[in-house]
Amino acid sequence: MDQTLQPQLASELLAKQELIRATKGFMPPDEGAALAAALKGCDVSMDLPAVEIGSYTGLSTIYLGTAAQLQGRLLLSVDHHHGSQENQAGWEYHDPSLIDPVSGKMDTLYLFRRAMELAGLDDTVIIVVANSQSFAATFCTEIGFLFIDGGHGHDQAYSDYDSWVPKLAESGVLAIHDVFADPSLGGQAPYHLYQRSLGEGFQEIGAQGSLRVMRKGSA
Repeated sequence: MDQTLQPQLASELLAKQELIRATKGFMPPDEGAALAAALKGCDVSMDLPAVEIGSYTGLSTIYLGTAAQLQGRLLLSVDHHHGSQENQAGWEYHDPSLIDPVSGKMDTLYLFRRAMELAGLDDTVIIVVANSQSFAATFCTEIGFLFIDGGHGHDQAYSDYDSWVPKLAESGVLAIHDVFADPSLGGQAPYHLYQRSLGEGFQEIGAQGSLRVMRKGSA
């Protein structure tokens, strides 16, 4: 791990605070900073990209992309940009301002693209507009870092895990968001994935709020 990146990362994130505050999303600042630090601390080959599953309008991607840019690592952000189940009409996290008046569907892509441009991350973040599992089926490269924050329903969350965790290189880092042991605080699928990863030999190396960070293998 290159410790000299830490002050650079802190400085870069501080410079983007206005954009971070203006970007819609569900990533508290302390968890976002911990997520960026987790990627910064991932010392698996920089030739292996990082992958983010679920980006909404780009809040978490600003944190991850900033760390990836300092590393010289590419970040693939995978999202169909029509929102997960909990973002749809009638659900708790629905935002009617994100409905496309023509299609009648949620569409966060234009806000995501704008956030990446304003953050200066166009050279680092590869925008993948696709279903996570469909894209994974065509993706044959190992990855160094994986952040799972897509749909939180059981089937969607488990499909993201099953599709992408096998592509994670040995000593690669897995981060899972919205991990709540108490069902009253949030859906249980991310918590179950966290437990599953530990059962499959991942080693927990960090936690902040609902964010859990694990390393593949014992290295």
